[in-house]
Amino acid sequence: MFLSDVVDQTIKKLKSQTANLLTLTNLSLGGFAIIAATQGQLSLSVILIFVAALTDRFDGMVARKLNIESELGKQLDSMSDVISFGVAPALLLYQGILKDFGFPGIFFTVLYIACGAFRLARFNITESNGYFTGLPITAAGCLATLGYLFNAVLPSHLYLFIIIALSFLMISSFTLKKI
Repeated sequence: MFLSDVVDQTIKKLKSQTANLLTLTNLSLGGFAIIAATQGQLSLSVILIFVAALTDRFDGMVARKLNIESELGKQLDSMSDVISFGVAPALLLYQGILKDFGFPGIFFTVLYIACGAFRLARFNITESNGYFTGLPITAAGCLATLGYLFNAVLPSHLYLFIIIALSFLMISSFTLKKI
């Protein structure tokens, strides 16, 4: 085997893992956002969730552009999304606002995470027809995170409604055209 063959194989392997590397970056940012939220660094958590959304946007684009889409990549993307756009925004809202509501705050935080996981599982077993069924978890997570930025002007009880609404929108049966 020539050196050029080894280099070609290495480049091919790196290319095939580019999208997965972006997906793992998304997951890592979500993990850091969770840790930041639990340590009271809520502004940092917000930033990390939004940067995770950017990497989530690019991983699929890269996979399609390089023609490296895979079942492994699809599953890894969903696991990353439940961390970055399910758990991280839920804990951000819980730590920043919902913990003041006691058990209802805990319950609706966990409900949001469960609905996000359900939505992703449903997405993974459904044939792609050009439409999303229910609100994508990335959009829900970004809306929840964006909503947190208004916590100084919105009444705190409104956040119970926001998290309930986002939860049910994720598992609803309405369809959205993919862009």
